[in-house]
Amino acid sequence: MAGADTYRIATYNTELQRDGPGLFLRDLTRGKDDQINAVLNVVQKADADILALQSIDYDLTNEALSRFAKAAGYPHFFALKPNTGLPTGLDMDGDGRTGGPRDAQGYGRFTGQGGMAILSRFPIETDAVQDLSALLWEDIPNARLPEVNGAPFPSPEARAAQRLSTTGHWIVPIALPGATFDLMTFHASPPVFDGPEDRNGKRNHDEIRLWQHVLKGTIGTAPTGPFVIAGDANLDPVDGQGLKSAISNLLADPRLQPTMPQGHSGTDTADWDDPVPGDLRVSYVLPSTHWTIMDSGVLWPAPDDPLADTVATASRHHLVWVDLAISGAKE
Repeated sequence: MAGADTYRIATYNTELQRDGPGLFLRDLTRGKDDQINAVLNVVQKADADILALQSIDYDLTNEALSRFAKAAGYPHFFALKPNTGLPTGLDMDGDGRTGGPRDAQGYGRFTGQGGMAILSRFPIETDAVQDLSALLWEDIPNARLPEVNGAPFPSPEARAAQRLSTTGHWIVPIALPGATFDLMTFHASPPVFDGPEDRNGKRNHDEIRLWQHVLKGTIGTAPTGPFVIAGDANLDPVDGQGLKSAISNLLADPRLQPTMPQGHSGTDTADWDDPVPGDLRVSYVLPSTHWTIMDSGVLWPAPDDPLADTVATASRHHLVWVDLAISGAKE
């Protein structure tokens, strides 16, 4: 916890997804999985008040998440069924087959693989959540839809069924003492693993762009008070692949405050195999102008730090946190 007058908001791509349904719960229950234990150690070390998680398997009863939240020390938790692994019955990636992980609404071997979740020390107003995950990609203003030779890729039927969100887009009100703020969280598609149609790159662009549509009020209901965008955009503003304007425009939005959390690798938040793509900044915590930023960081210790091995065992991604003062927030 950041302090009596400030709150630590964090995001973390845990990479806790497993290859089959129920396996995460099994491994968590046994208590002997090195990666799960390392992730729990990282979460406890970060000591965030509100934490957005990515790449954590969803189950209908939230049994796994409730156990994980208890082990991590959080009384409140939240998750919705993600688009990952959600069957479409169509060939969504143009390989001529159906039923594969890329034929789901979002990449996944089973429904709920690699979903999202929120852990909180403060009550989550679940009845007021806006879930934008079912929005169709083609219904987004100025959507950058993939085409080949002027025709929808991979087919008109796929375009008509394709949701924008790879995992989900949620606007979740959280009740802090004296004020409520909206946590806007998502996990966008990586802008790679496609062909010349740039399906994933264009989808990544529009997933990031969706938040600006929300803030303008053209989609959903725009927040009227303090908010924080926290999640994995899967896009670096400078390095790696992708349509850079998406994240550059979001970072420059006047309704947001630019933050530059840093760790051992500067502002980078993910450590993929060198030389390609290498270290990239893909996870973000972006507060609205209602807040006062007190501190920030990326939990990426130097190699000689005792925590370094634990962090490396947990995930290739690194937890990003920002400490925010509530004094500037409007009730």
